[in-house]
Formats: sequence, structure tokens, C-alpha cells
Amino acid sequence: MSTPDHEIRQRVATHPFLSGMSAQHLELLAECAELKQLGADEVVFRAGDPAKGFYLVETGSVAVEADAADRPSIGIDVVQAGEPLGWSWMFEPFVCEYGARATEPTTTLFFDAVRLTQHRGADLTLGHELFKRMSQVMVRRLNAARAKIAATAGEQQRA
Repeated sequence: MSTPDHEIRQRVATHPFLSGMSAQHLELLAECAELKQLGADEVVFRAGDPAKGFYLVETGSVAVEADAADRPSIGIDVVQAGEPLGWSWMFEPFVCEYGARATEPTTTLFFDAVRLTQHRGADLTLGHELFKRMSQVMVRRLNAARAKIAATAGEQQRA
């Protein structure tokens, strides 16, 4: 396994989502990380794609969208700098539940699921720390999705 460079280590160590993690866990995460630049309107992943890992947004923003068969995609949430994107890599069947697209030029750290799973299996406390953080995001995002769907249904009833 390659040793992460100083810049990646620093970015991982200072990302707000990872605040409070041990130096050991930050080092393991840095080993799984790579910098990814996204262009405006670039698709990050689509619903149904294999979940290959997760992203930490550093700058810019990413829209999380639900596909709708008979109308345009429904915006569920917007992930801003300091927030994570993608938790499907943690749960079978390891498939993306929603789609995501950059709304502007965006810089992220991408964490590879294969390498993360190896580390998580060797250090169960790493898995616990990631799950604890992701769970908070999941609850917020699922509530946002429910509110959007309810609002959309209400608009359709009034139309």
C-alpha cells in the first residue's frame, strides 16, 4: 500500500467531517484518499451505480438527486464544503441509492471502498467512527428527502 503524501494527509486531518478522529484513523484514511476535481454539472455517480467509496467535499457543492420516471430528477439535498457524500459503500448491496452531480467546480477527497473495507476489517473502531459520523448525515439527508417528496406531492395535488 502506498504512503499518502503530505498534502493528502493534511487535507484528511483538517476536514471538518473527520474532526476528533485519532491520528491512527486519520493515517489509515489518508492511505485510502485521493484528490478529485469535479467540473460544474459533472455527474459524480448515478442511482444504481456500484458504490466505489465516499467523498469529502472541500470546496464547491454537489446536488443529491432522486430519479423520477415521469419527470425530471428531484433535488434531495445539496452537499456543501465540509460535508461527506456517499454512504452506500458501507451497506450491501453496495449500490448508490441516489444520484449526485457537482453544481459548480468542486474539490473533493475520494476514499476508495476496497481499501477502506480492508482497514475497517482490521480495525473495527475505524468502522465504528465512520458509521457514527455517516449515520448523522444519513438521518439528516433522509429527512430532507422525505420533506422534498411531501412538498412535491403537495404541489401536484394543488395543480
